[in-house]
Amino acid sequence: MHAGCYVGGTCVNSLSYADDMVLLAPSVSALEKLLVHCETYALIHGLEYNTKKSEVLVFRAGNIKPYYVPPILLNSSPLKVVDKVKYLGHVLTSDLKDDLDIERERRALAVRSNMITRRFARCSSDVKITLFKSYCQSLYTSSLWIKYTKRAYNALRVQYNNAFRMLMGLPRRCSASGMFVAARTDSFQEIIRKNIVSLLSRVRCSPNSILREIADRFDCPILHYWTKQIKSVAVYEI
Repeated sequence: MHAGCYVGGTCVNSLSYADDMVLLAPSVSALEKLLVHCETYALIHGLEYNTKKSEVLVFRAGNIKPYYVPPILLNSSPLKVVDKVKYLGHVLTSDLKDDLDIERERRALAVRSNMITRRFARCSSDVKITLFKSYCQSLYTSSLWIKYTKRAYNALRVQYNNAFRMLMGLPRRCSASGMFVAARTDSFQEIIRKNIVSLLSRVRCSPNSILREIADRFDCPILHYWTKQIKSVAVYEI
């Protein structure tokens, strides 16, 4: 089907991972066409969509929010319209801001850091540093954060720094940069930049047509943000 959103000249109307599916449409009528197509496919192949776990998220165009969204049906059941949804662990919001996903990661980091601090309090410094790198430096989907408030971003940065201080038994007000240098461990900013470089290199080397469209468009917001972050690192290191 050609109903859906376009990235360059490529029609992108569905994204799937295992049994998680996302339909992308520029309008309600286009979305309805996609849902009818899904219903037909499911009927032919003996499948059934779970309407209770299916939701509709309407992205805002700038500051404009639709005042009314007509009922959108799947298998004759109206789907719930929401302002946020979690897909593959990443929180998407109608205003395309990343504050909620950053807060999700901050809370997850707090749980992980408290766990290793409590269970491995008597281990050596080398063991603690290894555990910190394994459990606290993933910062899941951090390379996708491009639209956020300083408050949300700084809250995660402080959580990351305090997690290392707590695990290593360091004073609360000791220098963050100094303690990471002494432990030969990446700081918060270094982890963020490494994740950006890793994702950018994979996007540019990917044979996927959709990702190629993103990599070749210099007016793409996320690509602009990535290159800006990388350039700032290069200038700083010089």
